This record gives sequence, structure tokens and C-alpha cells, in this order.
Amino acid sequence: VLPHKPLFTKHNHTMKRIALITTGLVLMLSMTLNAQNQNGRFGLELNAGASAATHKLSGTNLHPGFGFEGVIHYRVLAGAGIYAGWGWNGFGSETSFAGNEVDFEETGYVFGIQYQHPCDNRSLGYFLRAGGLYNHIEMENTEGEIFGDTGHGFGWQVAGGVSLPLGRGWSLAPGVRFNSLDREYTTESGEWDLKLRYVSARIGFVKSF
Repeated sequence: VLPHKPLFTKHNHTMKRIALITTGLVLMLSMTLNAQNQNGRFGLELNAGASAATHKLSGTNLHPGFGFEGVIHYRVLAGAGIYAGWGWNGFGSETSFAGNEVDFEETGYVFGIQYQHPCDNRSLGYFLRAGGLYNHIEMENTEGEIFGDTGHGFGWQVAGGVSLPLGRGWSLAPGVRFNSLDREYTTESGEWDLKLRYVSARIGFVKSF
């Protein structure tokens, strides 16, 4: 039996797709932010890191995965604001209800409210978030072909972390988040309730405007 290959050495086309989406997101958000007054209310964040499922996915053991998000935040009141963005997270598996060596990819949108105590030149800041997801789960085989899709549905996310000032409006933002998404997957051979629960450790870079 051949050992399971890592998620990102197996699907070069997936990485190309991620790179294109990320580039487009950065350009779109940068244009939006540059059009606003420079009042420090906006923030552009890109984060990435490892993730681990806390439950089996319809009986399937998921390998540790990897994901990233692009998020824009807006401060409404002192310390309180809103955020929205797009994210991707992928997990590999050896055996599953959908077949052998299947990758499960969760993609979609994130939005919610946040409390943020900004950092200054002398101290750390921190942030807390609670919000929703509008995501779907795709299934990809060893050939890099997507053969299953649950369709989008709502879930939820909580997150928190710290902000380390780097200067010139930039900060480093390590944090932890927990995602929860319930979807149904139906084929001619049966129906499965997919309950995706995972915790992520992320490192983010934030630019304030």
C-alpha cells in the first residue's frame, strides 16, 4: 500500500488556483482601501497556517491540513468593528466515505463582528472575533478533479489573537480560530451528514489605513 502523499505535493493545479484567487483578492481589497479616507478605520489582513480537525467527517479521519484567509476589517466604534473576507482550508484523507485518498476542501466567505484593542509603539494589542461562514465542501481525487460538492451553507467561527506592531501601519497578528460547518452530501449511493469542525493556528499580516 502506497503511503498517503501530502496535500500540496499532489495538486499543483490547486495551488495555482489559490495563488490566482489570493492575488485577485489582494488587488481588489487594495483598490477599495485606497479609495477611502486615510483615517485608520480600515485594515487589510492576510493570514495562513495549519489546522486540525476536532471530529471525524462522517466517519472519516482527516489529516492535519492547511488554510488561509483574506479579510478586511472596519472599525465602527472605539474598539468595535466588523470584518468580512474569503478563505480556503484543505484536509487530506487515506480512506473515506467518498473513496480512498480524497482531499476535502472547505471554501467560502467569512463575516462577523470583532473587538480590537489596537497596538501602539510600546505594547501589544489583541482582537476577538465572532461571526458566520457561508462555505461549501468540495471533494477532490488524486488526479486533481473535483467530483463532489455539498453546496454553500451557513456555519460559524470564533477567533482571537494578538497584534505585534511592525511600524508604518503594519502589524503581525498570530491567532487561533475555530470553524464549524454542517453540510449534506447526496449521491446515488446514499446521503451523508458532514460536520466539519476544526481549529487553526494562523499567522497574519495586517495593514491599517
